[in-house]
Amino acid sequence: MDRGPSADPPEPAAADPARWAMLAVLCASLLLVAMDATILNVALPSLIKEMRPDALEQLWIIDIYGLVLGGLLVTAGAVGDRFGRKLLFMCGFAVFGLASVLAATAGTTESVLQLIAGRVLLAIGGAMVMPSTLSLIRTIFTDAHERNLAIGIWAAVAGAGAAIGPLVGGALVNAFSWSAAFWVNVPVVLVTLVAAYVLLPEYRSPSHHALDLRSAVLSVAGIIATAWGIKHLAGGFRPVDLAALLVGLAALTWFVRRQLVSDDPLLDVRLFTNRVFTAAALATLIAMMAIGAALYLISLWLQYVHGYDALAAGAHTLPAAAALLVSSLLTPWLLRHVKVRTVLTVGLAALLCGFAVLAAAPQPLGYGSVAVALVTFGIGDGMAITASAAVMVSAVRPERAGQAGAVSESAYELGIGFGVALLGSIHTSLFRGHMTGLPAEVGGEDLGRARQSVGGADEVARSLGYDSPAGRALRAVARSAYNDALTVTAVVSVCIVAVATLLAMALVPKDFTADSAH
Repeated sequence: MDRGPSADPPEPAAADPARWAMLAVLCASLLLVAMDATILNVALPSLIKEMRPDALEQLWIIDIYGLVLGGLLVTAGAVGDRFGRKLLFMCGFAVFGLASVLAATAGTTESVLQLIAGRVLLAIGGAMVMPSTLSLIRTIFTDAHERNLAIGIWAAVAGAGAAIGPLVGGALVNAFSWSAAFWVNVPVVLVTLVAAYVLLPEYRSPSHHALDLRSAVLSVAGIIATAWGIKHLAGGFRPVDLAALLVGLAALTWFVRRQLVSDDPLLDVRLFTNRVFTAAALATLIAMMAIGAALYLISLWLQYVHGYDALAAGAHTLPAAAALLVSSLLTPWLLRHVKVRTVLTVGLAALLCGFAVLAAAPQPLGYGSVAVALVTFGIGDGMAITASAAVMVSAVRPERAGQAGAVSESAYELGIGFGVALLGSIHTSLFRGHMTGLPAEVGGEDLGRARQSVGGADEVARSLGYDSPAGRALRAVARSAYNDALTVTAVVSVCIVAVATLLAMALVPKDFTADSAH
């Protein structure tokens, strides 16, 4: 039955047999939101053929979802605290369903802008859904060991959702079209809304402060403008992109200053004075950057370089999902027997090893090396995400669990968005630099399109004829350029993850445990 609203967390929930059913509802919603971050990876070639977006539009179609969602999570969490987390959850999922219809019907209008708008609305709906997950887990599961197991399941669903997105997307594209990747959301949304209404408890903060709209605008604008600047500067310097980055950083600075003097901040930024909390947020961000970018680039590699169809490409990414699922479920046991610093650093080190495998693999890159990298990505991501989430909800006082959840999920979603935006832009820039020695038949607009992206090169080769000498030569150059760019991007990723690993080792106390009371 529907559980009425309360000013305080419902104490009986810890012993309520329905708590595992509540977790199932939260995980079902999380699975859908997480899948949507990567489900278009393998659908992109089909979408490119039908709608012909340019390279910049392709990147925005993929990563605008994670960037907007991550930018809204802090504000959405504050709205849920004031007006009801269950209410926000259900409204958000309704928006998510409507946005899925908008994105799916973009193919009938051949409107790239409609598709991007649909992805933005999906992100808004997802942002309304996600803040309740970790905070409700913290409320429902008061026993530390049981809570860590619930968080392990949560992390497995979150990470596996991102990892199986390409497989689900591939199956839907092969059976129907790319728009099916959005239509599949609708029945899941309807079932989950009914289950949420019946099972989930309502919770409202006793705070009587009004929502700080100026801070909300600053946080959203700051994150998106900063991401825009990083994304575009990674592909080449333009003054407007530098200006966007500076505006974004200024907005975030102003946001932080307002939170420090607010009686009821949207985000208590003093949480980051807790070294363990900061290390956990950083680990989540870097882990999701790694797997988000890797799945995006590897999905395109499987289709354009190896010629797999969407379903086969999705199936070839399954080693990451399987490894992530196992490591996420084993990490709660590890946290009971091994210190947090060890689990975090080993998880990040595994991610580093995955990129090192890609960087050191002999050329032309083969699937054997990619499969090894995918397994290490899954192991590292599962360990880092699970340990980080457990640390973040235990490193703060229970009444701040909602803010801890918002930070964790913001880092999760921004990680995927920044991974695709930053590493994807670096890879695109490197790819263009390696697109030399093209056949003489490729000229004019075709030359620019071929150099723009591997999808553009494939499109030009198709127009020339895949079996023609010029088509074969163009595809060979594009495949070589993609492999070379992937190798260098992997080297950059090794450096990023190495810095994060060293910071985690420095920030987390040696004896800190995941069930430490603070």
